[in-house]
Amino acid sequence: MLNDLGELKELVAAIKADHQAQKEKERRESWVKYVSLSMIFLAVLAAVATQRAGGLSSAVMKQLNEATFNQTSASDQWSFYQAKSIKENLYQLERERLSATAGIDPKTLATMDAKLLKYAGEKKDITKLAKDFEERRDEARAKAGRAADLGGKMGLVVSVFQIAIALGGICMVMKKRWLWFASLLAGSAAAAQMTHLMLLKF
Repeated sequence: MLNDLGELKELVAAIKADHQAQKEKERRESWVKYVSLSMIFLAVLAAVATQRAGGLSSAVMKQLNEATFNQTSASDQWSFYQAKSIKENLYQLERERLSATAGIDPKTLATMDAKLLKYAGEKKDITKLAKDFEERRDEARAKAGRAADLGGKMGLVVSVFQIAIALGGICMVMKKRWLWFASLLAGSAAAAQMTHLMLLKF
């Protein structure tokens, strides 16, 4: 009976020691729960950066479509300008032919002069409109280029967030604090760059 009681005491002591060792281990590794929280935070930031990168890709497509529309409109105006120039040249040739003809009615020449002035005015208006379309085209192309540049940089930010999350995951497995610090450093750099990029206009 004394032997059983001694074994029971040893068992209780072993359980207590094991329990105490487990508590000590948990206390030493309490920082691991903060690793988990930081990984969640980095994952949320990565999702925001991914969404912003997608928005920038959409902006590139929108601006390129706008540039194409304005280029087409400018081309249409220049074609219209050419048509007016051809008509103006035909009237100019006809007027020169008629003015060389003896006994031409001055009213006919005045009508021709009015037509020539009308075509000159229309060509001026068409030129202004075509140049406006070309200016809008150039602005849209510049915005598309800027959005593409920002989108590429935001894509890099997403990659750095993913690396930071991977480092955090490795840290959880290997229980190495320096990996967590490396993860936090990479995540902080990505967050700073993301904030900077989100404040820029395109």
